[in-house]
Amino acid sequence: MTIRFATLLAALALGSAACAQSAEAPAKTDVDRYGAAIDSDSGPAKPRRQTMPCKVIRITDGDGIVCNRIGRVRLIGIDAPELNQRPFGPQAAAALGRMIPVGAEVQLEPDVEGRDRYGRQLAYIWSESRMVNWRMVRDGWAVLLTHPPNVQYAETFARAERLAREGSQGLWGIGGFECRPAEHRARRCD
Repeated sequence: MTIRFATLLAALALGSAACAQSAEAPAKTDVDRYGAAIDSDSGPAKPRRQTMPCKVIRITDGDGIVCNRIGRVRLIGIDAPELNQRPFGPQAAAALGRMIPVGAEVQLEPDVEGRDRYGRQLAYIWSESRMVNWRMVRDGWAVLLTHPPNVQYAETFARAERLAREGSQGLWGIGGFECRPAEHRARRCD
């Protein structure tokens, strides 16, 4: 009887160790609430809505661009430091420029609302089958910012922000989000 009990305890201990190991190493692929696969290193796999083409003619900051024939575009779901938040704002803008340089052909995916109160086109930007908005958050150049009802990727962005923060990616590694962009605009911090 004691041998069986000892064997059972050993089996439980091995099972607990296996569970602990799997908890330490998160799965590379996850699924969002819509059942779409999300890779923690590359984000959403494809747009959920019809896209439209855009040729980038200017990077305005870390969460905005200008497209030919469309005009100003605001990246949905993210918030990058303002250009006057030096040195972080210019660094975020440069990161966006590296991902989608002037002249790049990208695809714009809308959400529920098409434009913001400033008249900017709201979009998720896709370049070479990768979502730029997500990449900006995952690489630590922007943070999650939601404006319902435009929230179709909010869970994915929240996960990307957590991973970037935990890994000290981009601006997380140099204190760039001690004053979040929204807080800076509200003049609550410098």
